[in-house]
Amino acid sequence: MRQIVLAQPGDFREEHAPAPPRQPDEALVRIHRVGVCGTDLHAFDGHQPFFSYPRILGHELGVEVVEAPPNDRGIRAGDRCAVEPYINCGDCHPCGIGRPNCCERLRVIGVHVDGGMRPFLNVPVRLLHKSEWLSPDQLALVETLGIGAHAVQRAALRQGEEALVIGAGPIGLGVLQFAKAAGANVRVLERLQSRRNFAARFGVDTLAEPDDLLADAVFDATGNPAAMEASFERVAHAGRLVFVGLVQGSLSFEDPLFHRREMTLLASRNSLGEFPRIIKMIEDGTIDTSPWITNRLRLREVPSVFSGLSKQPDLVKALIEVEDSDA
Repeated sequence: MRQIVLAQPGDFREEHAPAPPRQPDEALVRIHRVGVCGTDLHAFDGHQPFFSYPRILGHELGVEVVEAPPNDRGIRAGDRCAVEPYINCGDCHPCGIGRPNCCERLRVIGVHVDGGMRPFLNVPVRLLHKSEWLSPDQLALVETLGIGAHAVQRAALRQGEEALVIGAGPIGLGVLQFAKAAGANVRVLERLQSRRNFAARFGVDTLAEPDDLLADAVFDATGNPAAMEASFERVAHAGRLVFVGLVQGSLSFEDPLFHRREMTLLASRNSLGEFPRIIKMIEDGTIDTSPWITNRLRLREVPSVFSGLSKQPDLVKALIEVEDSDA
């Protein structure tokens, strides 16, 4: 089968390989869609933390089950599924206290182990979440939405609170939607006009520059050190700051400001138990994913086209279509 390997930063290569052997707890799935994430773009540029080369990218996946072992989740051949790409060990301290998203030995499909830029993949059955109604496009967006959903859960956002989302890329847009679903008054701070216009579709106020209104919960989804450090200034007294994006290196902040406002600083990593809720919200129309997909490419086009994606002025979410001819 055809597979696209990121051999080193800036160097995608097409290879042909047999399907890997399947473990007893795994299902064989047919990849139909692969969402392109900021993680993939950063890995291509050589700036992604916790990453090694060579690697087959792809962790936002819409798949169809080809074969599945007997299981208590009702997963069987023909099911369309979203893939939860977080493989936890089940034995460490965070796993033991119900926080497998920050497992000490966490492996993320497409980041620490090879992912979905190929036609077939073996996936532990417990990581498959099926839907009878969602399309492969919609299923491939569940993981992105899960990042935003978990960030809002971390903030314990309440009805009527003021929320500020900094950065209106795909992760920030996910935060926006779940903050609205929690009943918060949501504003978005984003320097790019095209992204502000896109965020405004969801009925929120958008800002090109910070204003004087402090927020009960600030979500920084930029992955930009300067923006992350400045986000402390946007938090109200007794408010919460959630770092959804991450960056290589250190950050600094003004300690007197942090203490005077008695802020709570939170990290948000991956998602935790959100996939079933997100699938239901898309199914019932609470979340509309149709505006998200702005770019499409075929698997075989990745080596020649991928480098130009980040330069597309209106890019929100690109989807890779994996076709029968790639098998």
